[in-house]
Amino acid sequence: MKLIFAVIRDKDANMATDALAQAHIGVTKLASTGGFLRDGNTTLMIGAQNDQVEEIMQILRENCAKRTQTEVVMPHGTGGVATWNLNYTPIKVEVGGATVFVLDMDQFIKL
Repeated sequence: MKLIFAVIRDKDANMATDALAQAHIGVTKLASTGGFLRDGNTTLMIGAQNDQVEEIMQILRENCAKRTQTEVVMPHGTGGVATWNLNYTPIKVEVGGATVFVLDMDQFIKL
């Protein structure tokens, strides 16, 4: 048995959980926050049989697409106050996708 943690973007969470439910795969959603862009993330916790792992990975690939997003990073001035300067150039960053951890599990019990 496996325990799968998948960290995905909030924007992808509903599509991913709906697709997992259609495949009769149970999932628990946990709210989390990303460290780089500080956007909301969702961490999915999934208990699965060994032979379900590839099916779950395929569902996540199909529903958690990577995309490019434009961000403007504002530096902090003195005193920790954000400053704005029209000379700052927006940067494009790749967002989305999933970070997936697959762990061995001894027991999986539903009470």
